[in-house]
Amino acid sequence: MAKSFEESISELEEIVARLESGNVTLDESLELFEKGIKLSKNCQKMLDTAEKKVSILMTTDDGEIVKEDFIGKE
Repeated sequence: MAKSFEESISELEEIVARLESGNVTLDESLELFEKGIKLSKNCQKMLDTAEKKVSILMTTDDGEIVKEDFIGKE
């Protein structure tokens, strides 16, 4: 089952905390680093997909993409 963006970010934060603690062996560090890179790439893909969906939704009838600032909008 694929993880949600939020689950992936949470797991990535846990990995970073473990690596920063310094209480892991070199082998564990490398394993955690590799897992973190995979999670990071997966999160980036999810963000890219979301951005494309938003762009599609914001395209006008004549094909023009309308960009707006979402801050403060509900």
